[in-house]
Amino acid sequence: MKITLKRSGAAVATLLAGSLALTGCSKSNDSGSSSEGGSGRQLEQVSGELAGEGASSQQNAMENVFGPAFSQTGATLAYNATGSGAGQTQFVSGQVDFAGSDSPLKEDQVEKAAKRCQGNEAWHLPMVIGPVAVAFHVSGVDSLNLSSATIAKIFKGEIKKWNDPAIAAENAGAQLPDKDIKVVYRSDESGTSDNFQKFLKAAAPDVWDSEGKAFPTAVGAGANGSTGVADEAAASDGSITYVESGFAKQKSELKMAKIDFGAGPTELNKDTVNNALAKAKFKGDGNNLVVDSKALYGSKEKDAYPLVLTTYEIVCSKGYDGDKGKLVKNMMFTILDNQNDKLEEAGYIPVKGEFKDKLEKAISALQ
Repeated sequence: MKITLKRSGAAVATLLAGSLALTGCSKSNDSGSSSEGGSGRQLEQVSGELAGEGASSQQNAMENVFGPAFSQTGATLAYNATGSGAGQTQFVSGQVDFAGSDSPLKEDQVEKAAKRCQGNEAWHLPMVIGPVAVAFHVSGVDSLNLSSATIAKIFKGEIKKWNDPAIAAENAGAQLPDKDIKVVYRSDESGTSDNFQKFLKAAAPDVWDSEGKAFPTAVGAGANGSTGVADEAAASDGSITYVESGFAKQKSELKMAKIDFGAGPTELNKDTVNNALAKAKFKGDGNNLVVDSKALYGSKEKDAYPLVLTTYEIVCSKGYDGDKGKLVKNMMFTILDNQNDKLEEAGYIPVKGEFKDKLEKAISALQ
């Protein structure tokens, strides 16, 4: 539900130099007061600027959904979509108040983050769910089934033609062209590449063995960012890429494959994604909600689509100076309360059920 707070003055949304800057004026700046959000909860009515940086995968959500809602609380948000790695670096060094990241902090970063948080733990809150589509552009082919192993072989270069017997066997009756497959991958280091490789390694371990934010360059052509790979694939007949579904939907030339994770071809939609999230496991205990990606990506549940980016907002559990902690908490509740149809229209999957309940508990515990 969208947060509605009383305010005087107009909320202004501006995107400059890759940063999202959103402003609004509240009726009161008394940090001891609170206002009611769209969920009925009480939000702290505090003013000031909140700075975030990181994953480009959530930029559309920040720009079109969460940012405008947060501006109504009387605060200012600046989110710079420079990539997960940059966001993590800026957060642990204390340059921003929260990081957006498609991957959790590494062990050495966890220690640095604790120092940045004045001796307190940094928490990972998987707030923005962006399914990764295996998107293709093949003239005359509007529907395609691909198993996890076949996808791995395509991106590894072992399957080179669209009418390869392996693809044909998974698409009985389809008219597949005798055309070269053009692989398009992320040329920049990204959390999307990191998670896609984790998926390939978990779902097709006999085929795929590489991992990390840098995608192998031996096969295909690279493009920068999510927008770049979507543009490149859309412009090239015979192409295939991995990209967040929101970017794929923006291109009429791109179709999204149904993936057979082990229980039959599965369409990417909010129901199949939430079916996968309902089975998600977390590493450790407490409110630091790091998703066990290996277990998620290796899932073979029927009618479940586990190939998703669980984009984290990385925040200090406590230890912020002044009103920053209240601003961060307001922002996290703003994200939680806007898991709605508008978010789905922007290309994301609204969370629900036990997964959402865990997030609410964690946010409530922020200090």
